[in-house]
Amino acid sequence: MKLFLYLLLGFFLVMAIAIISGAHNISATEKHWSITEKTIDWIRESLIEVHAKNLTVPQLDDRNVLSNGFKHYHEMCTECHLAPGLEVTEVSMGLYPQPPVFHEQAPVTEQAIRSDTIRKYFWVIKNGLKMTGMPAWGLSHDDQSMWSMAAFVVKLHGMSAAEYENLVRTTEADHSHHHGHDEHSHHHDHSH
Repeated sequence: MKLFLYLLLGFFLVMAIAIISGAHNISATEKHWSITEKTIDWIRESLIEVHAKNLTVPQLDDRNVLSNGFKHYHEMCTECHLAPGLEVTEVSMGLYPQPPVFHEQAPVTEQAIRSDTIRKYFWVIKNGLKMTGMPAWGLSHDDQSMWSMAAFVVKLHGMSAAEYENLVRTTEADHSHHHGHDEHSHHHDHSH
């Protein structure tokens, strides 16, 4: 017990010296040691796995669900996570740790891995991650929207710039069609 207390006291003494002397730099431009970064990544991935493993993935193959996920991703996530054909942004460049760029990851084809990945993405989207810049979207979005985003992010793996641009055009055309229809309906209502 005495040895443990001496080690603990020694640890706090070293930490105090590092803080007072400025030896540890908390700047986002100063990267962690490789071993520190690997340890943090392992801890983060392990904790996400533990928290997400018992979630039940709802039915997500509906075209409207994925379209909804795309819309949310395009509006909220591209500044940090980018999109196919999108250049690095000032925000994504300045974040440390760097946020994952999903379209650069290998496509997920096996159903069990796909479901596991969606569960983990959902948990992160809903709860955010401390000290990464990832917000907890669960404070402002319902579960259905977040499941849609998680499913879309998995679809984003390996997506080409042309495929993503096609989604942008389709969404803009749908929005334009609905907006025009709403105006027509509104106009029609006033004519009676």
